[in-house]
Amino acid sequence: MAKNNDEIRNEIEALREKIERYDYEYHVLDDPSISDVEYDKLLNRLIELEEAHPEFKREDSPTMRVGGEVLEGFKKVDHDIPMLSLGNAFGAEDLRSFDKRLRKAVDDFTYMVEAKIDGLAASLKYENGRLVRAATRGNGTTGEDITHNVRTIKSVPLKLKDDATLEVRGEIFMPKASFVKLNEARNESGESTFKNPRNAAAGTIRQLDSKVAARRDLDMFVYSLSEADSEASMTHEAALGYLKKLGFKTNPESVKASTIEDVISHAERIETQRHEYPYDIDGVVVKVNERALYETIGYTAKSPKWAIAYKFTAEEVVSTIKDIFFQVGRTGQVTPVAVMEPVEIAGSTVSRATLHNEKYVKDKDIRINDAVNVKKAGDIIPEVVSVIKENRTGDEKPFEMIASCPKCDTTLKRSDSDLEHFCPNPECPAKRLETMIHFASREAMNIEGLGTKIMELFYNEGYLKTIPDIYRLHEHKDALMARSGFGKKSIEKLLGNIEKSKTNSLENVLFGLGIRYVGQKVSKVLAMHFKEMFAIVEAREDDLVRLEDIGTKIAQSVVGYFSDDKNVRTVEALRDLGVNMRYKGKVLTEGVFSGKTVVLTGTLSSMSRKEAKERIERLGGKVTSAVSKNTDYVCAGTDPGSKVQKAQDLGVEIIDEDKLLDLLDE
Repeated sequence: MAKNNDEIRNEIEALREKIERYDYEYHVLDDPSISDVEYDKLLNRLIELEEAHPEFKREDSPTMRVGGEVLEGFKKVDHDIPMLSLGNAFGAEDLRSFDKRLRKAVDDFTYMVEAKIDGLAASLKYENGRLVRAATRGNGTTGEDITHNVRTIKSVPLKLKDDATLEVRGEIFMPKASFVKLNEARNESGESTFKNPRNAAAGTIRQLDSKVAARRDLDMFVYSLSEADSEASMTHEAALGYLKKLGFKTNPESVKASTIEDVISHAERIETQRHEYPYDIDGVVVKVNERALYETIGYTAKSPKWAIAYKFTAEEVVSTIKDIFFQVGRTGQVTPVAVMEPVEIAGSTVSRATLHNEKYVKDKDIRINDAVNVKKAGDIIPEVVSVIKENRTGDEKPFEMIASCPKCDTTLKRSDSDLEHFCPNPECPAKRLETMIHFASREAMNIEGLGTKIMELFYNEGYLKTIPDIYRLHEHKDALMARSGFGKKSIEKLLGNIEKSKTNSLENVLFGLGIRYVGQKVSKVLAMHFKEMFAIVEAREDDLVRLEDIGTKIAQSVVGYFSDDKNVRTVEALRDLGVNMRYKGKVLTEGVFSGKTVVLTGTLSSMSRKEAKERIERLGGKVTSAVSKNTDYVCAGTDPGSKVQKAQDLGVEIIDEDKLLDLLDE
């Protein structure tokens, strides 16, 4: 007898519950209770039923893990809370220095030490317990939507064990066994193999076809609960326990430590065992355990001050110096660079290494034709560690520093420290090219598709000579499309990305100009205070040094830069070409919250907590996640949690949502 709709729906729901439980046992607990054959039978039955009755299919069904969705491209998504990177420590002394910095800000705290997975960071967003979005880290503020591929990762819950609304961060990786299996299959089919599991994971997560991702057995460890999504009184250790209860897979190599010496001991133990793990790790992450202290400890523009990544000792390999050439940076600094026999280091082929400056080369006595030990500093930048002098044959050529710029032949000058050499020519072509590359970089104007090689090509062919020329590239559209290697679609996409960058906020433009000592954080400080570019152009040194984070050296650099008419003309040209010159973020004004610190807790009915935070900050207030004696107001929505009790204990004024709205209206 045929089943009616209610019976079919009930069978589908029962199958989903069973498969979800078996997925959790196998991929999270590593303790399966049924065989693969039995599991496949259940999954195939569910697929069969859902195909016959698509009205009963849901986004959180286990069948979504099989893949099938094919995208035309990746959508950009903004992170509600920026995904910051971590500062690095390269030895025990760096960790001790980190501890000393912390103890200047806070007294009583513990640490959590966790294995640092060598994968790619991602955020997962859940609403009412269901996965609604997964995104890459991107530039920290904006990432790419990878939900279609993350749904295929069987350790990622599509539905949580309660109806929580939250955001988590974690690391997507490819286990070593999956990597070997994938490369064997690619080798057999004549495809190029991946160099390491991280590259394989990154290539997989950026597949437009989710069926490809489903076949490659990615995995994910979740390592943090977004600060906005939990009570600050919860420790990081408790947050990990909470995530585990919800159904997430967390890394078992996560331990609590009372002192920095305990941290060092755990880090060194994990380093000695690094090759025994079934996945690649490239370091250890050290975090303050007490989340309530995070706001007090604070953040830099790029990193939280309460966490650091301890990087393992870099792998060293032997190569030979074939030549030494000199490159010119955007500030005019001339740096010697070694050309080496290509070698494999940390999963990539390396044929060049920076030699920093003349003193570095002479102190190490690096010569052309020397055999040398090479490593990647922080697993990123190739560096010559030492010379193998016993291998010398007499054919080695001693190093000589050049006297003039290799690009414009201007006589070089030494820096104040006498370590670096600079080209003083403001029209040096190498400086101009590097300045344009910096302007278009991800951290500045983020013009996707206008990378170093394309920039060099367009520069050498005369299309780009100055920064404003980037916004005149559309005038050469036909000529660019006619070039070999460029098609209509790629040029139109590039020009579209250039046009889109015109809408960036003032701090992006300011950082992109490459003013000496003006990094991302200083650019933001200047943009927030002056609000528009030409107020900064006209600012005096006295105006600048009054600002937080702006010292005399930075102030003099900014004033000096804009005292040059050529630089002012560049800014004017960008404005005339339609580039935004105003700050588009939160503008602080005098208001009822000026100088006040506010904590938001619970759910607000009239607006999101993010919107409330932005409105308070626009009125001069500061919103933190932790209640302390310095808090002025705690606004309690529904289900406010323990922050209300702490506010009562400290005598902090507690207001409800209606009172908050009254204050905002004032």
